[in-house]
Amino acid sequence: MGSRSLSEREPFLSLNADEVNAMSRTMRIALLTGTLCTMTGVVAGAQLGSIVRGGVVVVAVDRFGRDINRFVNDLMGQRGATSRHATKVVPILSIGDSGYIGAVQVVGPQQAVDRVRGVAQLEGRFRLPVIERFRIRGLVPVDTNAPHRGFSRVEGVGVSAIIDLKL
Repeated sequence: MGSRSLSEREPFLSLNADEVNAMSRTMRIALLTGTLCTMTGVVAGAQLGSIVRGGVVVVAVDRFGRDINRFVNDLMGQRGATSRHATKVVPILSIGDSGYIGAVQVVGPQQAVDRVRGVAQLEGRFRLPVIERFRIRGLVPVDTNAPHRGFSRVEGVGVSAIIDLKL
C-alpha cells in the first residue's frame, strides 16, 4: 500500500453531470414523497383524534348521561335554579364537522325531551362597526344524532347546561 497524495487517489464516488441531475431528481422526488407522507400522517392523526374524542363523548353520554343529568340537577338545585320540567343529557353535534364535540342538558316537557337525540351546534361570525367580530353559536335540540343527513328541531325544549368534557 503505497502512500499517494490526495490528488492522485481515485475518487470514492465518481459521478458525471447526468448522474448528478438524475440523483438530484430522485432526491427531490424522495423528499417530496416523504413530506407528503408526513403531512398525510399528521392530518390522519388529527382526524383519528377527532374520531376517538367523538366516540368518547358518545360513550360517556350513553353510559353516564343519567348520572351527569342527576349531578346537573343537584347543582342547579343548590343554586335555586331547579326546573319542574324533564331534563336529559345529550351530545352536542357539530353541523360543520358532523362530529360530537361535547354534551348539554336539555329541559322541557317530558314528551318533547324524550324525542331529543342531540343538540345541533350552528356557528357563524357577525361584524359590527364598533366591535371587530362576534362568534355566535346556536344550540338547537334535534330529533337525530346525525344532523348532516337532515334534522327537525324539537319545539318546546331548550338547553339548560353545557357540559365540557376534557379529553
